[in-house]
Parts: sequence; structure tokens; C-alpha cells
Amino acid sequence: MKFRPLAISTVAVAALSLTALAACGSSDKNDTAASGPTSIDVWLMKGSVSDDFLKRFTDDFAATHPDIKANVQIQEWNGIGPKIIGALASKDAPDVIEVGNTQVAQYSASGGVKDLTDKKADLKGDDWIEGLAGPGNYEGKQFGIPYYAANRVVLYRKDLFTKAGITTPPKTREEWLADTAKVNTGGNQGIYLPGQNFYVLSGFIWDEGGDLAVKDGDTWKGALETPEALKGMDFYRQIQALGKGPKDSDEAKPTQTDVFAQGKVAQMIAVPGAAELIAQANPALKDKIGFFPIPGKTADKPGAVFTGGSDLIIPEASANQDAAYTFIKELAGEKWQVDLAKSMKYVPNRTSLASSVGADEGVAAMAAGAANGKATPNSPNWAAVEAKNPIKEYQTKVLTGGDPAAAAKAADEIITQALNTK
Repeated sequence: MKFRPLAISTVAVAALSLTALAACGSSDKNDTAASGPTSIDVWLMKGSVSDDFLKRFTDDFAATHPDIKANVQIQEWNGIGPKIIGALASKDAPDVIEVGNTQVAQYSASGGVKDLTDKKADLKGDDWIEGLAGPGNYEGKQFGIPYYAANRVVLYRKDLFTKAGITTPPKTREEWLADTAKVNTGGNQGIYLPGQNFYVLSGFIWDEGGDLAVKDGDTWKGALETPEALKGMDFYRQIQALGKGPKDSDEAKPTQTDVFAQGKVAQMIAVPGAAELIAQANPALKDKIGFFPIPGKTADKPGAVFTGGSDLIIPEASANQDAAYTFIKELAGEKWQVDLAKSMKYVPNRTSLASSVGADEGVAAMAAGAANGKATPNSPNWAAVEAKNPIKEYQTKVLTGGDPAAAAKAADEIITQALNTK
């Protein structure tokens, strides 16, 4: 489903057994003496594409590239990290693998992913959205090819905004605070924002010119204690206070769509598809939900957002790298990017295609925000940071009255240690 989490983190695992490695490839590869089309194995993730889209694409690919037989296999997100690590270490890897954008650095650091830097121009890489292109680039080389993206927007109750005299959605932070205060009345929450939504916090920090961590030479350092990051946290505190979101949990506890569906929330921050879950729980809200990009500091630019999504990689062990690249070029090209965005309510991989997504209000808001999309620090060890997640604890400390600088310093120490562990 397209409502899968925006970020999938994996933790480094030990080498897999020879039995597991032998199971990585599942189709017979062509040898040099074989005739007929080149056979390639492709791993795409469950929920990334619909059955209808996949059939349209594979039928077209077979017709336009009769010399290549693409065997597409759908993989489960749960447990995919160890499976990919095993595949990259084997001699019988699939030829194309879809990976979460924040996973590319981890896999590339293993040395088992093909460098595709020389393909950027052919794929119009200068037009890629940064939230996918950046994580796909490791140590100055492009290993991951942007596939599709999704990012958070503001879902709002159009009827409550109208009742409060708000005729157009806010475009700046100050307008957003003022409008949220207006609808934070009469038993309604101006916004439901849990205290530990660190992806939303990341956007506020990026807007201030800060980051979660920075790299100096070969060393990483947590950056929450910087003035820029502290400003981002202060804005989070201001907007979060205009609702009753819990200060000590994230958007999953309780599930924020369920809270919104109760009918007493004017806004929440989520991917547009969350509106469908709300409508399922409370059909009366189906036509009352609107969308707008998270506002930025100025009206000419939306707020920065974490870009979730996937990249496509080619393992070094692939026996058919040219055919694999042909497959990627088609799937990541304009024709199928536009089709995929419309079919799955995604953001295309290129900024110039944002206007091609159609009239869907939620997707349009998401595409507008994607222009200022970013990703978490591009370290192979970032998954270890998210596993401990000192950022969430930091947020709770600040929101419950703790000293922001002291709490940030404590979180930075954990981040620094995790990112520099060999």
C-alpha cells in the first residue's frame, strides 16, 4: 500500500549463511552461449506499485525491448535489509533492486552496488528532486537512481477554517501560527502534532539552515545544539502547543488518523493518503479535508520536508548490467514516472514533472513541498541513530519544560557516537 512508512531503516546485520546467499537469485541467468532475450531479475517492494501499473509497464517494456526478459519479483519490506545485504554479497544477485532512499548509503558502503554516476546526464539527473538524489549519492558517487517520492503535507478541515474566517491556506510560518490559533477553539484542537514526530522537526531545522548531524572530514557530529537547530525546535514547540498532541509519543501512539477522525482536530501533518484512512473511519469527513504544503519562513518557498521514497540500484554482482540499466531508464523516465505518480499518488523523481500529476489536491500539495525536500544525514550508520532515536527523547524533554540546549547536547552525544561507530 502507498501508506507504508516514509522511512524504512535497517540495522547492520552479520553475514548470512551460504544457504541464504544461494537463495538470492531465483531465475536462470543467461550464459554466454545462450540465445534469445537476456533475462534479468528485478526486486520491487510490496506496495510500491499497483498490479495494474506493473502490468502496464511490463507489457510495454516487453514490447519495446524484446531482447530483454524482465522477471519482476515483489518483496516484503519486513526483513528486506538482511536479504539485500546477502544478495549484494553473493555471486547471484538480482539485477535491479528497489531500496528505501535512506538505505542507499548503507548498501553502497558495502562495495556491492554499481556506481552509476556516468548515467546521470542520460537520466536528466540535474532535474532530480534532492530528497531522492542526495541519499542516492554516497561519497560523491551516484549509486541510487531516484524512483519515486512521498512527503508530508498539512491536512486541514476546510469547514473549520471557513468558520474561523480563513479563506486561503497559510503560506508562511507566521500565518500558520495565527491561523492555527484561530481554529484552536470551541473544543477543537488547532493542530494535532505529537511531541515526537522527528521528521516534522527535521523540516523546521532545515528551514533554519541547520541539520540533525554534520560531517567534518571523516567524522560525524550531532548538530541539535546549534543555534539553527534550536530555532527549529522552538518553532516546533510553538505550533505543537496549539493542540493536545501527547508530548511523549509519536504519530503512531495513538494513530493520528484515528484522532483526526474523531472530528475535533483542525489540522494534522501526514502524507495525503492519510485522508482516505480518516474517511474510512469517519465518512462524514470525506469531503471536508483539504491539503496545503507545510508553510516555510517566506511565502515564496514551502517549508522543508523529509522526502521518503525509493531509489533503484544495480548490484555489482549483476551479470546483465546493461539490460538492468535499460530497465531502470524506462521505469525512471518521464512516461512511467508520470503514470506512477498519478496511479499511486506519488511525487515523480524530477522537479519538472511536478505539474504533471493532475488535479488531485493532495498530490499537488505534496509535489509542491517536494521541491524543498531533503533527507536525513547520508551516513551508513544513520539506521543506528533511528534505532536509539535520541531525537524523540530530546523533543519530549523540551516540550515538558527541560532546557533545550542541555537536552540537545545530550542527544548530540548519542548521535555522534552512533554515527562514528565502525
